[in-house]
Amino acid sequence: MPWQGRTKQDVLSEVRCAEILDAARGVFARKGYQAATMDDIAAATGVGKGTLYLYYRSKRDIYLAALERGLRAVCDITAAALDTAPTLEEKIRAFVLTKVQFFDDHRDFYRIYHAEFGNVVAHPSCLPPSVKQLYLGQVQQLEHAIEAARDEGRIRPVDPGKAAFAIFEITRGLIARRLLADPSLSAEAEGAFIVDLIWKGIANR
Repeated sequence: MPWQGRTKQDVLSEVRCAEILDAARGVFARKGYQAATMDDIAAATGVGKGTLYLYYRSKRDIYLAALERGLRAVCDITAAALDTAPTLEEKIRAFVLTKVQFFDDHRDFYRIYHAEFGNVVAHPSCLPPSVKQLYLGQVQQLEHAIEAARDEGRIRPVDPGKAAFAIFEITRGLIARRLLADPSLSAEAEGAFIVDLIWKGIANR
């Protein structure tokens, strides 16, 4: 029987797709996009290669679907954190620490996220609009909060878009340092340093 407009087959397909994407994320993280094969993904998922083609037309489709799924999770969790933070300073702290924690918990996804970010900048036309929008969505969440604080006179008259991108990039650099250089560093301490640095740059003086 349908449930909320979905059939049992819809639910099973959704579960199977999630299993494929979770397995593929690990394969891409270990081997990189170029070296990974459909056989690798099928083996990691525990299905025959033919089963993969029932759900995805190519390795690239699987890669983009895994990227989009992870990006959507990042956007959802950071949006929830921003919504519950009462002040801009606390919103920035929530943005930074939530993203750091997410990537600490999903290091395999971070590797494909980090690898693909260069393509977003260098070849934006090569990515589906939904994926590009999810990258931009992370910045826009913060941009709206900065704009509101600026209009209310609670921070210096900064450009919200530029400030949001700067915070996004600083956060991305912090995550890269933790995961690629020294993952033992305290996320809380690292985040606090970055937030203090950012806040001193935009707060009223």
